[in-house]
Amino acid sequence: MIISSIKSFGRYCSFMAQVFRFPDKWGIFGRNTINEVSKLGVDSIPLVIIISIFIGAVITIQMTINIVSPLIPSYSTGLATREILLLEFSSSIMSLILAGKVGSNIASEIGTMRVTEQIDALDIMGINSANFIVLPKIVGFVLFVPVLCVLSMFMGLVGGWCIAEFTTMLSVENYVYGIQSFFNEWYVWYGIIKTYFFAFIITSVAAYYGYYVQGGALEVGKASTNAVVSSSILILLADVVLTKLLLQ
Repeated sequence: MIISSIKSFGRYCSFMAQVFRFPDKWGIFGRNTINEVSKLGVDSIPLVIIISIFIGAVITIQMTINIVSPLIPSYSTGLATREILLLEFSSSIMSLILAGKVGSNIASEIGTMRVTEQIDALDIMGINSANFIVLPKIVGFVLFVPVLCVLSMFMGLVGGWCIAEFTTMLSVENYVYGIQSFFNEWYVWYGIIKTYFFAFIITSVAAYYGYYVQGGALEVGKASTNAVVSSSILILLADVVLTKLLLQ
């Protein structure tokens, strides 16, 4: 298993060296990148909004139920909700969710191109197929993912505000005061920085599994599953390392 992992890592590094080369035609690369921003990034906005609102609401409810001590200020619910969203959910957990949507999309699309011999046709024409297909996906998603991160933070806070506004669990004034109290701007940048790394992991790992598919439709499905699983594990590992480096 160790030898197989080393071989896979070596092939992944070789694949990335092939991907990160100057495009032959910058105009085509630019158009492809814009298309990938729309397909991978903009199309993920509804999912991010829905999940963030409900998670923000659930966090607020749980914090309200568990913070019952008279020694804890009433605004602590808003403060705790903000810290959870900024530090972990809107970057790490949201990236795990996007790994399922974006990663499987990339792996299945490139895997289908491989089994239908479209990639072989590009290679025969003398085109760097890895660079032509994969680089716009990586660049497009990495450029747009901070928008998804900030949107997730905002909508999560909106979800918590809805609980304060439409229930009697806590007052809106205490919630708003809590999300404003002891605010650390670095936590926002910390979340954005992490999403850059996570976006690269999602796109590059999914593209790797799709690019090296061998077989037919069944293998494409397996590649999509393996891409999501591997991306999720690497995101969690990177989360530990980045948290240590950025918050020490």
